[in-house]
This record gives sequence, structure tokens and C-alpha cells, in this order.
Amino acid sequence: MPSDPAVFVTGRCYCGAIRLSAAAAPLTVAYCHCADCRRWTGAPVGAFAAFGRNDLTSEPALGDGASHHPGVRRWNCTRCGSPLAATFDYLPDQIYVPIGLLDQADDFPPRLHCHADKGLRWLHLADGLDRATGSGRNTLNSARDR
Repeated sequence: MPSDPAVFVTGRCYCGAIRLSAAAAPLTVAYCHCADCRRWTGAPVGAFAAFGRNDLTSEPALGDGASHHPGVRRWNCTRCGSPLAATFDYLPDQIYVPIGLLDQADDFPPRLHCHADKGLRWLHLADGLDRATGSGRNTLNSARDR
């Protein structure tokens, strides 16, 4: 864990130009099998930690981000291109960070597969987690209320 007791989670992009920190553990962690997340991360499945929007900070600030789909905004490092964060209108007050950016990633295992019906046919993750056909928005939104 970080040395500053006010910071619970830390992370950074590939080149280190952007540093992330959170004062609280993720609300939840989930895999996403949708084509949009696969394309954004370059991975066969994305894994993301959800934070309260007010719990996550970045240095420098993330800025405006980009939106290529209505209701979705994503941020990437302008130096190295690392995917940094995403927000979704249907998940208000949450911001999603690729789990691989977090220094404590091993402490936050995923709890759900979202868009499991869109997964690659050759990818088989036999982990026993719930699988949502679609965004899993009800489960993800309920994480805010815990």
C-alpha cells in the first residue's frame, strides 16, 4: 500500500507521465468483453476498477477526454497512449480505470464479467464469476451504494 495514509490506491500510465491515486478502494472490479473495451485496451478482455468520481485523482488532471460513442468518455495518456480511465452515462458518479495501471492490482480481483455474450469464442475464463449479458449496469450501479 502507499506510504501516505490518505492514499489507498496508486497507479500510473506506461511512461509515468500520468499518476493516479484514490483515497478509497475500488467500488467494484469487473471484466468487460465488449468490442469497444477490447479495442481501447488492445486486450482480449478488459478488466477495470470502478472508483467514485470524487475518490480518484490524477496528476496532471485528465482533461476533457474523447468520446466516440454517445454516453462514453475515455482518457489516454498523450505521451504513451496508455488507456487511463473511462466514464459511462449509465454509471453516474463512477470512473473506471484499467486494473493493470494500479500498483495494487493484485489486491482487487474482478467480481463480474460484463458483456459476457460478446466475449471472444476462444477465450475461456473458468473463474465462477457471474456473467452479465450486457453492461451489468444494475450490479455495477449497486456498487455505489455499498
